[in-house]
Amino acid sequence: MRSDKSLQHEWVYREYVNRENMFFHAPLEPEMDFYEAVASGKEAPVREYLKEDFLKKEGLGRLSDNVYRNGAYHFAITAALIARACIRAGLSVEESYSLSDFYIQKVDKLTSLADITALHDEMVMDYNRRMNALNQTHKKTGLGYSKPVVNVINYIYGHLHTRITLDNLAAYSHLSPAYLSKLFKKETGMTISSYISEQKIATAKNMLIYSDYTPAQIALILAFPSQSYFTYCFRRSIGKTPLAFSKAQYRFGE
Repeated sequence: MRSDKSLQHEWVYREYVNRENMFFHAPLEPEMDFYEAVASGKEAPVREYLKEDFLKKEGLGRLSDNVYRNGAYHFAITAALIARACIRAGLSVEESYSLSDFYIQKVDKLTSLADITALHDEMVMDYNRRMNALNQTHKKTGLGYSKPVVNVINYIYGHLHTRITLDNLAAYSHLSPAYLSKLFKKETGMTISSYISEQKIATAKNMLIYSDYTPAQIALILAFPSQSYFTYCFRRSIGKTPLAFSKAQYRFGE
């Protein structure tokens, strides 16, 4: 039976994920269709979606009384969700998150809603073109993620608050650990342990930017064995300790 502390950590993590993904109060299905269209690499449906200013959509939540900060917050959420949709569709984690970071840093400098909307459309089409190029490459080479690897990636995303092991994933995939490990490395170019670590650090990075959780809390929430190990992994990946990274960030509009 799971401990109360384990359940509490999961609840806190889920609260963070829900807060990150449920800012929009518009109907969910059209929003998810939009992300899937971007990740599909097909230009026509995405152009159709972009005919409407994303900041004027009906039911858009108010995240700040400051209209520019509100626009920047919605931009950042859109960037995060598009990045994840494209990762699930095959874009590399590093490329997708780096692109998201790049555009979020650009929007931080804007003070015009029209400029924020224009940058949003530029970002959307950038992701869409990259996915189109990726799809063309897959067609030519026959490459792409197999169903077991896609399932493993989705499992990892849904269990970042737990300690994930190769044995867990092998049992979930109904494959031997050795075969799954080899298959995953062949298709993604990364070991499973490296992929898990990268996803946890990426989530920790977003939590440090967009939430008030401390590094110690994040280490617990994301099931690192200790705060010192979390700090070691974070510094190895980002080049700074979690605390130094947090202090270096600037809130929108500040």
